[in-house]
Amino acid sequence: MLNALEVVTTVVVGVMVGVEFSVAFVINRILNALPGDAGQLGHAHGGRMLGAVMPFWYIGSLVLAAIWAIAGWHDHGTGLVVTAAGLLILSVIMSILLLVPINNRNKTWTPENRPADWKEQLNRWNRWHYVRVAVLIAAFALLAAALT
Repeated sequence: MLNALEVVTTVVVGVMVGVEFSVAFVINRILNALPGDAGQLGHAHGGRMLGAVMPFWYIGSLVLAAIWAIAGWHDHGTGLVVTAAGLLILSVIMSILLLVPINNRNKTWTPENRPADWKEQLNRWNRWHYVRVAVLIAAFALLAAALT
């Protein structure tokens, strides 16, 4: 049963990393290259869509890692899992304090109501998102290493 939990946790975190990596390095670049207001509208739609799903995914990943750490407390890879869980906690804190406030504003913007500094706000979100992606990749790598 512990083996299944380990694999499920690693897969769930790995897929989340893939989504966030894709947002950072693929989707945002596509949206930024669209003409006119299409990119801004796409950012707002993406913020609504992913903003509804990601809290459950982040918290769920953290819960799975915590259960793995507790259930496998005496296993050799527990330190890696605990460290990964710590990084997942960091990603949740970063999200709540730094990224969600910007996203909550962004998802309501239209070309008619967006603030003058909307691009700067999205750039700030992107910079923090790159850091969060690095934190998530590190957590995923630790979980994968703990499988061995």
